[in-house]
Order: sequence, then structure tokens, then C-alpha cells
Amino acid sequence: MSLPATMSGVQLVRHGGPEALVWREDIPVPHPGPGDVLVRVLAAGVNATDINTRVGWYGKGEEAGWSGALTFPRIQGSDLCGEVVALGEGVVGMPLGARVICPTNQSEPTADNPVHFVAIGSEYDGAFAQFACVPARHLHDVSASPLSDVEVGAMPCAYGTANNLLHRAGVGPGERVLVTGASGGVGLAAVQLAVLRGAEVVGQCSAGKAAAVREAGAEVLHREAAPPLRSFHVVIDLVGGAGWSDRIEALRPGGRYATSGAVGGPVVTGDLRTIYLNDLTIFGATNQPGDVFAGLVELINAGRLRPLVSRTYPLREIAQAQADLAASRYPGKLVLLPPETLQ
Repeated sequence: MSLPATMSGVQLVRHGGPEALVWREDIPVPHPGPGDVLVRVLAAGVNATDINTRVGWYGKGEEAGWSGALTFPRIQGSDLCGEVVALGEGVVGMPLGARVICPTNQSEPTADNPVHFVAIGSEYDGAFAQFACVPARHLHDVSASPLSDVEVGAMPCAYGTANNLLHRAGVGPGERVLVTGASGGVGLAAVQLAVLRGAEVVGQCSAGKAAAVREAGAEVLHREAAPPLRSFHVVIDLVGGAGWSDRIEALRPGGRYATSGAVGGPVVTGDLRTIYLNDLTIFGATNQPGDVFAGLVELINAGRLRPLVSRTYPLREIAQAQADLAASRYPGKLVLLPPETLQ
């Protein structure tokens, strides 16, 4: 298979607004180094983490990537569905032509930091181009899945995040679970995955998107309503903001709260007495252990999950796609499609 010398893609040239995203058609196609795999990007989901990284939300000053300062230009794209087209030295067990995905946050523990990770599209170039190089150890074969490339490309970030939240919180059968931001990509994924675990799920969302949340298997609580006191074993919170204290108060004694987002605001206030007097446990969930993502891959290959993809866009229309995501115009996921590369 002959590979082109250059490719089209979107480069982030600095922190800032959508004007910091530059479309180029002369980006050199990367060559896989030892242990790496070159994949042709088939579909790339749109995620809040890409917007947060673009604007520098994760840090202060120049330390605004997932794991520190970004190197510019950077090709973002935290969701990857791709086809294996070349192998680096030493890579075995990864057949050419395989359809693959990888977690967004890839565990790379060190002696000093057992939860250290790197993120595709942040610490190294991601899926917003026609090709991407990914360490083979983080790739998973999803060739067996009945889902389309677009559906698979919508899943790694949202479903990986949601599955990690449920894993960390230990959600089990019969437990009552509240999911905030339930109509978004991660929220709907959390609803679906919690239902698969046998939980009773309540999804908090706007009235206009309630149908999608009900279709995923949850009861619906309006976005502005306070959840009932001491009603939930687990709260999966993607919103933060002003309602944070109400969600803590909604946990039963011994309850668990897990978070991986703060679209309603990262700074919250609450009463510490509620936490310690009720023996509550709080989990921050970013690092994804490899076996947790591998469990998600099993569900994808078995076709037990199907994401709601509301719209697709040509990759060149990334600014519009991100604007639609930021404005919460659609439930579920939005997906970018790169230009055709190999026939």
C-alpha cells in the first residue's frame, strides 16, 4: 500500500479561539517509530476536552495541556477510529487493515506518579488529520464490532470516560445513580453503561433533550431541579457549578460521588460536614487503567452499546462542529470525517 508524503489536517497553532485552528494540506505524513502504529483516520469525535485544551482551560499560563505545556503546532483529536496502515519496528500482533481505537488518556505510570498519563491530541498528535501515529500498546482492535466507523469514532473519549467513572465509583446492580449532563456525550454514555450494570439511573438534563435520555434507559430530572435528598447511592457529575452542594446532599450515607468534568463551573462550595458525617467518598476520575478500557472494547466488539451520533461534519468544518458542541445544540455525539486518503 502506497502512502502519500503529505496529508490534510487541522493544526492548533496557539491557545485561543477557533481562529487558532489552521487547516493545512501540506502536513507531512508521520512515520511510525519503534513500537508505534500508523493509522488512517476514519472518524474523529468532537469532545469538550479538545475545546478545553485549545483555550488552555486545564492549566495556568503555559502549563495548559493535560500533562503540562503543549508543543505547537499540535494536531488535536482525542477520539480516534482508524485503520492500521503501517507498523513501526517491533510491533507484532497488529494486522494491517485492522480497525482500531485507543483511550484518550493513556496510562504511563512512573515511579513518582503512579497515575501519570499522556493524552492523544494533547501530548502527541491526534485524530484531526488524515493519519496519526499511536503507540501500539494503547491500540485496541474493534474490527469485529457491528458498529459503523462513525459510531466507533464517537466512543473512545466519552465512553472511556464514563466507564472509568462507573468503575471508580463501583456502580453495581440495583443501585440508584444520578448522572448530570446526561444528554451530552459522556452523560449518555454513563447512562447506557450504568443501565448495563443493572443500576436504576436518573439523568439530569434540559427538557428539550429528555427524550434521548429516556431512550437510553433513564428516568429524567430537569436540569434546574434539585435532586431529592439522600436518594442516590452514586452521583456521576459532569457539571459541577452552582448545583454541586445539592448533589452531595442527594447521596445516601456511604454514597459515592465521581467527577470528570465541570461544564457548569470548576469552583464549587459545599458543607464538609455532609461529606464526613455521612461517610461519603469522592472520586476524581481521569487516569484510565488499561483493563478498564479493555472492558469497554469488549462491549463495543459485542455490539452491546450504540452511541447517539446527532451530526457529522467534514474535518475542515471543525470550528462549526466545536461551536455546536459548546452551545449544546445536539444530544449525544458529533463526529468529524477527514478527506478520503487511500482508495
